[in-house]
Amino acid sequence: MSVLTRDEAQTRAQIIDVERYTIALDLTTGEETFDSKAAIRFTARTAGDTFVEVKPATLRSIALDGQPLDPALLDGNRYPLTGLTPGPHELHVDAAMSYSRTGEGMHRFTDPADGETYVYTQLFMEDVQRVFAAFDQPDLKSVFAIDVTAPQGWKVLGNGVSARTDDGRWTIAPTPLISTYLVAVAAGPWHSVTTEHAGLPFGIHCRRSLAPHLDADADEILDITRACYDRYHEKFDEPYPFDSYDQAFVPEFNAGAMENPGLVTFRDEFVYRSAVTDTERQTRAMVISHEMAHMWFGDLVTLSWWDDIWLNESFAEYMGYQTLTEATLPRTPNSLRAGQTLFPDAWVEFGVTRKGWGYDADQRPSTHPVAPDPEAVPDTASALLNFDGISYAKGASALRQLVAWLGEKDFLAGINTHFARHKFANATLADFIDNLASATDRDVHAWARQWLRTTGIDTLTADVHEPTGPTEAGQTWTLAVERTGSRPHRITVSTFDHALNTQAGPGHLAPRDRFELDVPGDGSPLVRTGNRPALVVLNDGDLTYAKIRLDAASWDTALTHLSAIPDALTRAVIWNAARDMVRDGQLDPTRYLTAARTHLPYESDLALVQGVLSFADSQIAARYTTPEARPAALATLTSLCRDLIRRTEDGSHPGLRLTAVRHFIDAATQPDTLQSWLTEGTVHGGPELDPELRWRILTRLAALGATDEAAIDAELTADPSATGREGAARCRAALPTPEAKATAWQAMFHDDTLSNYLFTATAQGFWQPGQDGLLRTYVDRFYPDATALAARRGPAIAEAAGRYAFPAYAVDTESLATGTRALKDPALTPALRRKLTDQLDDLRRALAVRTTEH
Repeated sequence: MSVLTRDEAQTRAQIIDVERYTIALDLTTGEETFDSKAAIRFTARTAGDTFVEVKPATLRSIALDGQPLDPALLDGNRYPLTGLTPGPHELHVDAAMSYSRTGEGMHRFTDPADGETYVYTQLFMEDVQRVFAAFDQPDLKSVFAIDVTAPQGWKVLGNGVSARTDDGRWTIAPTPLISTYLVAVAAGPWHSVTTEHAGLPFGIHCRRSLAPHLDADADEILDITRACYDRYHEKFDEPYPFDSYDQAFVPEFNAGAMENPGLVTFRDEFVYRSAVTDTERQTRAMVISHEMAHMWFGDLVTLSWWDDIWLNESFAEYMGYQTLTEATLPRTPNSLRAGQTLFPDAWVEFGVTRKGWGYDADQRPSTHPVAPDPEAVPDTASALLNFDGISYAKGASALRQLVAWLGEKDFLAGINTHFARHKFANATLADFIDNLASATDRDVHAWARQWLRTTGIDTLTADVHEPTGPTEAGQTWTLAVERTGSRPHRITVSTFDHALNTQAGPGHLAPRDRFELDVPGDGSPLVRTGNRPALVVLNDGDLTYAKIRLDAASWDTALTHLSAIPDALTRAVIWNAARDMVRDGQLDPTRYLTAARTHLPYESDLALVQGVLSFADSQIAARYTTPEARPAALATLTSLCRDLIRRTEDGSHPGLRLTAVRHFIDAATQPDTLQSWLTEGTVHGGPELDPELRWRILTRLAALGATDEAAIDAELTADPSATGREGAARCRAALPTPEAKATAWQAMFHDDTLSNYLFTATAQGFWQPGQDGLLRTYVDRFYPDATALAARRGPAIAEAAGRYAFPAYAVDTESLATGTRALKDPALTPALRRKLTDQLDDLRRALAVRTTEH
């Protein structure tokens, strides 16, 4: 199959304009394929040759302007259209298309809970070709009119309002001008909750087996949707550009969500069937907000080529979080919290989780600018690699810094100019910057060069000098900020003093001063009055993207008084700094664990607790600690979690208790407590074990060799859902027996029957620390088997293999050498090569952390 190059797309856009697609899909033809008929009306601007893309199981017929063409001329995924004459044309393509089991194209899923079948499209980048023939590039926008023939009892959803006709077919209202990758269809016996807001139909949908769980959260989801919709209309001059707003929670979805206009698709893990924390509910709300932002930035105004994907994702990421801190719940009959802000502390979670994703990606060999040069994204395969922490988290951080520097009023004025000039069309980075520049006297072009066209992370280090002695203004101390890097930064600096003999009690830190600072400044240290503060925090408020280093005295204060800092976002900045220092070999991982052990029992922000525990568990205990020291690290974590469980015995902090229980399970080295909980069906003092906790415990027992196939089968009988099947696959792969490992490996790398989710679950269970004797031979096998698998099954499985099936447990020079040699294999697909490059760099970093003397 040929990938589309930027040059080919530009050439085709000069030759043709596309006016309308009329698509007929028949989903009643069997379990393996569906029928697809496409009629494409387009105009040739000049005489010439071009091509249309299609990936059929069978190409039955193709005709241009009524004249049949030879189906045998299909070359991979391209059919040549030669000798076009100037003027209007109509192309007809009739094909049988294959259903997908990997979340690409038209994905088909049969729910093991009730036997019902669902299909949905994910057409991002170049997968529309798996569903119907198309001129598949983002700048050939068109109207799409789609009819769907579906089995009796099914409901069909699409980009517009859908209606069932007398003959049993479903007709979806034609779209405005949109790009091919944004077309969406979802069909099946959906359970739906519908309402109306601002004169538009709104709906949320899931598979029937999840109906009780969606119904339980329907008011919350719809309240958030309405609140974000209203807030965006306060920010944006352009009204919502489509005729309806549906949100479908679909099975086995590869991404978090997809911004199809009028029909946003989400992974249906967001329909919670087990207990979750408020932070997880905030994450779902952020994804809702993020995808709605795309209705304007991405759908109304679309990139011209994939080098500007950051414009879509960075904007939606920034707006998703910012809108959650501003939007208030509307007054509706079912709203109990009308006028209340959705999630005022959403930026804390961004700082402690999402931002680290950007920092990590930006320090790998695969880093790239937020806005790469067009030449760096020559084709769709290379573009797909840029959906990473840079395009999302770093880009959002850059926009947050831009707003701090530019001011929100001018920023929104430039955004609204951008929408007005390019609505239902395409735009480039140059267009975006020009439109921002039209709203301000500041040099936005220079800012863009410094922030968007460069790679890497600046480091800002505080240099604090003690008081100089009495002056006319009293005693003074000085602050200089040393910068490693080249970007300008507008930051906030906060200072704190020890507050003794106050109502807050000993050890409390009291804010003294807070001021803005431009880095670099004029080179002179900043002089402040008073004694030297106990703590000086750079980038308080987390408004810029940079690694922060505190001065030595401030570090001592922070590590001993972190939980006494009043503001959660300030604490997030310091925890992030500690995280970065561990990764850079500047802070002993055990000191990080000690700080967590000391301060998390007193931490009030759940996002911080979850973020710190996740890093401590998945990185420090699992990778940065030697096998000999790992039991002590796990003991620290289990002791910490036990303290948190005790702290929450009164039921006042259910989210904190759930978080502690989860991490206690993951860190347990002895099975007794876990087996007792599983047998009794409850954690002592609560919570009762729901399906998620039962599978989590059973996975840990499997890794410890404290359960068997019979127990896994019994649990699956009790929970025969899709999530249950994934839990069983994870448990079976975790069992420490040669037979279990061989069976899991065969399923992952040779049978080619696992869906994307079952592949991931099996991979998550397979590699377990402490099972080295069983796993060592598979390290060498991974590279050739993953390379062949990626070539056979495509980018989605390649990405899953590189992310989840990589032998991350094996932190040693032999594993690094094996992987480094494997990178030289020319047969590696781009998606797998990128994941392996990142994984091996993380392995190299873990080795360095282990061997650094602190």
